[in-house]
Amino acid sequence: MILNLFITFFKIGAFTFGGGYAMIPIMEREIVENKKLIGDEEFTDMLALAQASPGPVAVNTSVFIGYKIRGLTGALSCLLGTVLPSFLIILIIAIFFNDFKNLAIVEEIFSGIRPAIAALILSSVVIMLKKGDNLTKRISIAVIVAVLVGFLDISPVIIIIAGALISLIMNYLKIK
Repeated sequence: MILNLFITFFKIGAFTFGGGYAMIPIMEREIVENKKLIGDEEFTDMLALAQASPGPVAVNTSVFIGYKIRGLTGALSCLLGTVLPSFLIILIIAIFFNDFKNLAIVEEIFSGIRPAIAALILSSVVIMLKKGDNLTKRISIAVIVAVLVGFLDISPVIIIIAGALISLIMNYLKIK
């Protein structure tokens, strides 16, 4: 089982361009739908926890999934499976990059990959929005945050801290 987890996450890491959020839809399809290792609600909970934790969301999610399935060894297996492909690819690119960085074909390949990455990230956003309790509220919050960061140049750190404080206050008031 540990080797299977490693191989599964290695494939996800090796064939997903765009990093964390681009990996989420592929991770969900493979872990929840194809292999049925965890349920849909569990995946959503782990994704929320991964987003709240420091570090890359895909790496955090893979660690939580591995831990849920096989404990510490599962977490380490999924962690290595997720990050090792990127590490190896970057290592190989770094070794040979100066030899081919100015080739037109390389520039065309990267310009072709960009839209696919954007689509995977958008797919991840749509999945997270659909799974929310109140879709309209979540879309509104996403739009407000985009405006605050993109147009008013407010630091995302300030928005995250403000969101955490608002959430704490709302939950405190709900308890009372």
